[in-house]
Amino acid sequence: MASKLYVTALNTQIGGGAKVSVQSMLNKPAEDIEGSVQQAKELEAAGCEIIRAAVPNMEAVKLIAALKEAVSVPIVADIHFNYKLALESISAGVDKIRINPGNIGDDSRVKAVADACKAKNIPIRIGVNSGSLEKHILEKYGHPTAEALCDSALYHASLLEKFDFNDIVLSMKSSDVGTMIKSYRLAAERCDYPLHLGVTEAGTKRMGIIKSAVGIGSLLVDGIGDTIRVSLTDNPVEEVYAAKDILKSIGMGDRGVRFVSCPTCGRTKIDLISLANEAEQRLKDCKKDITVAVMGCIVNGPGEAKEADIGIAGGDGVGLVFKKGEIIAKVPEDKLIDVLIDEIDKL
Repeated sequence: MASKLYVTALNTQIGGGAKVSVQSMLNKPAEDIEGSVQQAKELEAAGCEIIRAAVPNMEAVKLIAALKEAVSVPIVADIHFNYKLALESISAGVDKIRINPGNIGDDSRVKAVADACKAKNIPIRIGVNSGSLEKHILEKYGHPTAEALCDSALYHASLLEKFDFNDIVLSMKSSDVGTMIKSYRLAAERCDYPLHLGVTEAGTKRMGIIKSAVGIGSLLVDGIGDTIRVSLTDNPVEEVYAAKDILKSIGMGDRGVRFVSCPTCGRTKIDLISLANEAEQRLKDCKKDITVAVMGCIVNGPGEAKEADIGIAGGDGVGLVFKKGEIIAKVPEDKLIDVLIDEIDKL
């Protein structure tokens, strides 16, 4: 059910069988160009593949050029209502526009944006959510149902299609996970446009990641979705790490470490929780395509995690280091992670 159509923003293809790309959005004030540029660099370093920036006024258009100079990933201008901001962002060299055509005025304005984007091969993302549905759609459904979200997205797309514009990405986000999942399933049945997945207003880091993993992951495992954004009330770098972990957990991510760790039990004689957290932190930027196990029990650990490329298992103040279930060393607890990292460096 992957999208048959695709769009290209800079050198990043969305849809058409391309790998699922990770997005995030700057959360610095638009007028803080220095802070926004620094945050964009941090996002790119974390693995963000598409960066969106709010453009609320003409002054904010200056940010586009600064971002284009600072990072190499596509930049998306997020526009609300004012079509002139879209035109100015296009002139400034933006790679993609996020705008809802039904919110910017009459056909002449929609055509102006569509023509300007077409002239420079710039795609448009239509982004609808539960709080932005059109009056006639709400009257039809009574409240923001999945059907209402899907209808709204396709309505906005039809306004661009009138002017022979089809480089479109759709998103239909809801803060309700079930509604979000259903809306994207409906869209996948009704159109071939690439789909940008996300749970809007998902919450703070803990619940936001859980809701996003359920919503985004459920769709991706069924082949629905082409680019994703995990929305968190947090540093956007955390959104990127969460998105990459979601992709990695279902076998769709880039190379990197996959962790296996046990939940501990009454047999555990070692501070496994601290060890697991330290291992995860120290290996978060490791690009090796390996599975690392952090287990709490010397008796069962190596056997239970024998499919791991390398791992550790705790004892009473000491631990074992093993590869593919075979024990290679016995070391004190306070040296376990150092030894583990040294062995991973040798792989």
